[in-house]
Amino acid sequence: MTIDSVPVTAPAPEADAPGAVGPVPLAPRTRLLPALAAVYRAQLSRARVSRIPLLFVATFQSIGIMILMRGVVAGGTDAAQAVVAGSAVLVVAFVGLNLLAQYFGRLRASGGLDHYATLPVPAASVVLGAAAAYASFTVPGTLVTAAVGCVLFHLPMAHLWVLAAVVPLAGAALSGLGAALGLLAPRQELATLLGQLGMSAALLLGVLPAGHLPEPVRWARDLLPSTYGVEAFARTFRAAPDWVAVTGDLGVCAGVGVLSLAVATWAYRRAAYR
Repeated sequence: MTIDSVPVTAPAPEADAPGAVGPVPLAPRTRLLPALAAVYRAQLSRARVSRIPLLFVATFQSIGIMILMRGVVAGGTDAAQAVVAGSAVLVVAFVGLNLLAQYFGRLRASGGLDHYATLPVPAASVVLGAAAAYASFTVPGTLVTAAVGCVLFHLPMAHLWVLAAVVPLAGAALSGLGAALGLLAPRQELATLLGQLGMSAALLLGVLPAGHLPEPVRWARDLLPSTYGVEAFARTFRAAPDWVAVTGDLGVCAGVGVLSLAVATWAYRRAAYR
């Protein structure tokens, strides 16, 4: 209302006046581990329906590659060990790197990050929860691929239990890389492209035996974190596995996993709170 063209505003109610509404305190931020568990359960429930068909695709793809390679690689050889180990880890790369890059790229493009930004949860819990949920779905496909590969190439199955360490460590490294690619890509289409390129690199550099690759390609292979998971698993097929070397390869996967997840967490904060 105005008097003589001069705006007049009603006085603000006193803080202690009857009916006055003061500022509503925000909910306290949830601690990391409870928030991580909640995000993991939510992502696992959502992915259970939409990602299981893609997991079958990843498993059949890896088994198909082993069947093709069986025609040119003799069973029981070092090359056969590399093919089986690389095909098993490829399932992790397909889901953890490729699909997670697409997921975060789509989440950023659709504004879905705004929803997570309003929740009282740490940024790390969102990235770690999604990465853990996607990596969990790779376990059955990796086990099936490894078992089928051992039968095809006449390799022992005595040390398949090593996958209990290979899958989470290689999965952490690849999932962190996939999440970072999806969050840093300026467009959703570019995130999808980067995820596909990353999976192709895991296929070419992980499944093909290192001894058959040119020297410059071997250098590129050393930069891909999944190859250390491949090397760790391949060493266990030998008559006398070098467990020190296996532990060293797994340690590299763990270190790269921590680094890549830290970068993905930074990329999430950058994209969600800018």
